[in-house]
Amino acid sequence: MSKIKLLLDVVTDMRNLAGSIQAVAEAMQKNEENTVKKNDITMEQIRTVLVEKSRNNFEEVRELLKKYGASKLSAISPEKYPELMADAERLGNE
Repeated sequence: MSKIKLLLDVVTDMRNLAGSIQAVAEAMQKNEENTVKKNDITMEQIRTVLVEKSRNNFEEVRELLKKYGASKLSAISPEKYPELMADAERLGNE
């Protein structure tokens, strides 16, 4: 095989690799965008729900915060907000 043919093969392989890297980057970007959408819940939104729920049963709210290893909302990691919000909305409905 000639050196020119080998170089052309390398160029082709590099183009294929670049296409694969681009596809992976695009997939990662979509995944990141989906994650951001899931984590759009703010502390203020959760606080609003917890205040409403605490009017009926403050002890349930306190136990929910304990479930997340905290005595106050600000001590809970924002990554746990979606799960916490779901649990908070279920309070009093069970």
